[in-house]
Amino acid sequence: MLVVIGVNTRGEKHFLAIEDGVRESTQSWREVLLAMKHRGFTRPAKLAVGDGAMGFRAALSEVFPSTRTQRCWVHKTGNVLNYLPKSGQAKARQGLHEIWRAETRAKAERAFDQWLERYDDKYPKATACLARDRDELLAFYDFPAAHWTHLRTTNVIESAFATIRHRSSRAKGCVTRKTMLSMVYKMGRCAEKSWRRLRGFRHLAKVIEGVPFNDGIEVIEDRRAAA
Repeated sequence: MLVVIGVNTRGEKHFLAIEDGVRESTQSWREVLLAMKHRGFTRPAKLAVGDGAMGFRAALSEVFPSTRTQRCWVHKTGNVLNYLPKSGQAKARQGLHEIWRAETRAKAERAFDQWLERYDDKYPKATACLARDRDELLAFYDFPAAHWTHLRTTNVIESAFATIRHRSSRAKGCVTRKTMLSMVYKMGRCAEKSWRRLRGFRHLAKVIEGVPFNDGIEVIEDRRAAA
């Protein structure tokens, strides 16, 4: 299932797309995003949060090239730790947490460099996995701090689909494609009614207007100096 959830200026989360696709391919995601565009989603989102699916990122760069991307830290952490022995994963995970929990981008960058330096000699595949998405992993620092908890992971979708996935997996093979999509859509719309609004939703209007944020704090220009 290819799923897109968006947030409006009031902080309300809504499903924008629920479609089936072929292994999260670029073509499947392109069709989903183009369908959204044709339905009226013509103003690109400021930031798209996703896992490591290359199909989504490739399609997004084609359909909405101005939209920035944020990599999910939960998925990335799992990918990185897969290259380490289990005996060393706990300590490595703690080091990764120090990166995204840093108060500022500068502190996160230092923690990032320290992690790479600590593990590069022994586990180069792990450090390469982490380093290649550096900019996308730290994109959240350019948005309001109140939004960080929502932007660092794809938990918004994962938690919403936990119950849906449990129900649909049991019905697999017993229904047609159309019936399955209808069932998932209906369950999704029902779940949507109980969702809480985004934290710090009052900042969303500023984000949409393009007001800059640095380390989660609004950048206020000195108009007198500019004059």
